[in-house]
Amino acid sequence: MKSNSSFINRLATGLIIGLILPVLIFFIVFLVTSGDMGLKAYFNKIINRDVITHFISLCVFPNVFAFLLFNRFDKLRSSKGVLGMTIIWALVVFLIKLI
Repeated sequence: MKSNSSFINRLATGLIIGLILPVLIFFIVFLVTSGDMGLKAYFNKIINRDVITHFISLCVFPNVFAFLLFNRFDKLRSSKGVLGMTIIWALVVFLIKLI
């Protein structure tokens, strides 16, 4: 039987956290700032105001703390996963800027 720490120190764990954490932050920001606006209207508002890349960057920023936390506790595979997913998010922002 594998120990719990081996599950935490996996590339896949870091990738999943690097993906889910920004989505979770998005929903928190949405709940705090949307008022009585629906999700679709909120997306349209972000897109129409041309702040989508700023919003994605805001949501991805907590990945830095996840990366540093994994790094601090010597979970280097997980920290690589978070870093990799953060780079993917950065590429998404870059592609949106190009469009």
